[in-house]
Amino acid sequence: MSLHLYDTATRGIREFVPLEAGRASIYLCGATVQAPPHIGHIRSGVNFDVLRRWLMRSGYDVTFCRNVTDIDDKIIRVSAEEQVPWFVVAERNQRAFTWAYDTLGCLPPTVEPRATGHVPEMIVLMRRLIDRGHAYASGGDVYFDVRSWEDEYGKLSNQKLANMRAAADTDDESCKRDSRDFALWKGEKPGEPTWPTPWGPGRPGWHLECSAMATKYLGPTFDIHGGGLDLIFPHHENEIAQSQAAGDGFARYWMHNGLLKIGTEKMSKSLGNSLLIPEMVQKVRPVELRYYLAAPHYRSSIDYSEEALQEAAAAYQRIEGFVTRAAEVIHDVDADAPLPQAFSDALDDDLGTPQALAVVHEVVREGNVALSKGDKEAVARLLAETQNMLDVLGLDPRSPQWRSAGSDLKPVVDALVAVALEQRKAARARKDYAAADDIRNQLAAAGITVEDTPNGARWELSR
Repeated sequence: MSLHLYDTATRGIREFVPLEAGRASIYLCGATVQAPPHIGHIRSGVNFDVLRRWLMRSGYDVTFCRNVTDIDDKIIRVSAEEQVPWFVVAERNQRAFTWAYDTLGCLPPTVEPRATGHVPEMIVLMRRLIDRGHAYASGGDVYFDVRSWEDEYGKLSNQKLANMRAAADTDDESCKRDSRDFALWKGEKPGEPTWPTPWGPGRPGWHLECSAMATKYLGPTFDIHGGGLDLIFPHHENEIAQSQAAGDGFARYWMHNGLLKIGTEKMSKSLGNSLLIPEMVQKVRPVELRYYLAAPHYRSSIDYSEEALQEAAAAYQRIEGFVTRAAEVIHDVDADAPLPQAFSDALDDDLGTPQALAVVHEVVREGNVALSKGDKEAVARLLAETQNMLDVLGLDPRSPQWRSAGSDLKPVVDALVAVALEQRKAARARKDYAAADDIRNQLAAAGITVEDTPNGARWELSR
């Protein structure tokens, strides 16, 4: 089975056929950095990181572009409220997003352009649109003329232009030919940053930024454009309109991840229901939070609850437990071992992570049975399958990403615990079970769990 993906534009599953054989290009709408990220933001990063990893595992050379929107109305509003320069707001929150992506194991993007670094490309795009009769300058602003693109505008979101409301993206709509026209460029206002253009100083509109950055790094036509479901309209609809009206093919597949909700409301900063990443990784480990975000199908919504978060953490710990125990028996894992066919089929079917993780858990169950029987050959095979599947999902507990910060001390801790376990073994040998239990209890109090196995006692840090 080849990779098939749900394409929002056609509202159906399509076989993924890249523009260029062996290569895949992805543009992901990244952070608008007016505030630090909550788990709803980072879900998108995790979902598209899994897509990228699967494409890489499938043999593609992937170019992954994830932008930073570092100037827009919201950033300017926050800077005014806090009485700090706009770039201070943007910079601190971009660092917060980068930390969050890194903490949850997202691979660094191939390129991560900032909007403010691409004003020349935006000017060129506006000139192309004006020359083709799809945009016009008015009152220091530049607008896209939606009626000039009426037959195409609204197809992504399945809307008719006649039923659309005003764009409501400027303080004064009187400069527009049609209230539904959207701003490509916003003229100079007191206290706001500006860049010079042939139509006067000002700053870019949100939608223009992504089209300019996507085509600069991925070309006029590229494979996949991704983002959250809430971006379909107006953002992605406007990206398509301005890009294709200018003569670019733009994205060939449109993928949108579902939203994360609390109760019936979308998680958002404006609702005050954000769960910020630094707070979340105090509740569970980062790898467990990644599991929680990756486990549902990317197109489904997630209704957040503490119970579901803890269930996800426990599920990951069961996988991790097998990998840890098996690695004590098998020291060399075959990184080239084939993936189970059911796992590959699941991911090829529109990135079906729930079904893929079901395969992981089934292999782990088989692995635990093989461990209990002392079947090293089976353990080696099942450990290789497990780790290779987890690597695709970014969840391998033995990868450097997920090793504890104190891993450099492990040899020291190993030696100290070994002394205690030797004393416990001697106590049990002389039938002094009270002393043996006392040693075990002291280790437990120190955060070390001891498990008696047919191969002797083993230990791990308590979670």
